[in-house]
Amino acid sequence: MSDLLHADARLVDAGTGRHLGGPDLAARVADLAASLDREPPGVVFATVPADIDAVVAVLAAWQAGRPVALLDPQIPAATLRDLVDRFRPALLLTHPTPPDGYQATAVGPGLAWRRTGPAGQAPHPDLALLLTTSGSTGNPKLVRLSRSAVRANAAAIAIALGLDGDDVAPTTLPLHYTYGLSVLTSHLHAGATVLLERSGLTSRDFWSAVDRHRVTSLAAVPYQYEMLRRLRFAPGRYERLRTLTQAGGRLHPDLVTDFHGRMTEVGGRFFVMYGQTEATARMTVLPPDRLPAKLGSVGLPVPGGTVSIRTDDGAETTEAARTGEIVYRGPNVMMGYAESAADLARPDELGGTLATGDLGRLDPEGFLFVTGRIKRIAKVFGVRVNLDDVERSLGHHGPLAAIAGVDRLVVVAEGADADRIARIRTEVAAALGTHSSGVQVRSVDALPLTPAGKPDYRALEEQC
Repeated sequence: MSDLLHADARLVDAGTGRHLGGPDLAARVADLAASLDREPPGVVFATVPADIDAVVAVLAAWQAGRPVALLDPQIPAATLRDLVDRFRPALLLTHPTPPDGYQATAVGPGLAWRRTGPAGQAPHPDLALLLTTSGSTGNPKLVRLSRSAVRANAAAIAIALGLDGDDVAPTTLPLHYTYGLSVLTSHLHAGATVLLERSGLTSRDFWSAVDRHRVTSLAAVPYQYEMLRRLRFAPGRYERLRTLTQAGGRLHPDLVTDFHGRMTEVGGRFFVMYGQTEATARMTVLPPDRLPAKLGSVGLPVPGGTVSIRTDDGAETTEAARTGEIVYRGPNVMMGYAESAADLARPDELGGTLATGDLGRLDPEGFLFVTGRIKRIAKVFGVRVNLDDVERSLGHHGPLAAIAGVDRLVVVAEGADADRIARIRTEVAAALGTHSSGVQVRSVDALPLTPAGKPDYRALEEQC
């Protein structure tokens, strides 16, 4: 996918000052791609910290026509073992230790491990990218994304945000997370600069890097905007920072209004967006000039995409004020899921149509409003969590229910005292690998039940 990498694209490591761009970046990618060509065929796994070598490895895999699965650099050993057993990658890149059945091999400057056991399934020729989708509960499925999907979404986001070679964006989100990856791909496509920053929004080093490297935009998920408000973020302190983007879950309207106002005061822009891993990244963008009139909306489809509403009778409509499942169509829709190596050879199974599992409605101008979820999924700090998995894992605590809060997981337990509440919260946070502030535990005398004897989730959501 050499067309994803603009001739002027540039990578800068905020910590070391190292930079790589233009012909030098293209040459590094080409050299590593040639090295990958000499390895046995098959899918590549890569843990992707925010550093230049990891980004070059991903770009080289794409240029070599090798599908690459992007993984958390801190992936638990047991999770990595499960994925390796199920998908049998030919190579594991940029990871410090090999799983069983792999040995060291010389592939570029970073660490690489070659499979010694039986080869995995030959992947479909259109397959380019694999991303996990189930958070950290259960056995993660992989989303299968084609080369054309990655290219199409990078181009669509660059157009929607008006990116060009003058833009500089830091890595405020992990590169194995679809939103963080889309910041990388859209900026590389536009010939912009990506600042590889690892210290995070609460660090002085981060904001020093924003100043030093003349950052123009920041991408963040809801909990990061809450953090920015606590930090008393003032965009006027940063000469070129004039664009903020938000995705990764619903942002409270008060925060939308707040940050839109902060950016408007300095002549800047605040974009609200909606996306899913299954659509490579973002599906809709709300133009900043339509705020506050369209407060609560996630905007219009990205270039090349369309949105309709599937009502209870199965029909699709674009009529205003009809509520149902949001259906997205576009070139960025996934090929399908993969749960084992055999699935990697499967062709496109969706034909560009994604039933999102989210409920929504359109207004008379075609702006989308997301109103709820069909599936039992929550987002905690931008990571999707299966609520049924959470309930199953906590069954030993007695009757309880898990529901989605605003960027938080809420657990409601019957008759829980303070000690039990604390234990549940600690256990859930540890299982999800997240901060305990992302988990709220409440006690009730008795869970509300439906006539069928199941927890009444709607009633619980209204109470919370």
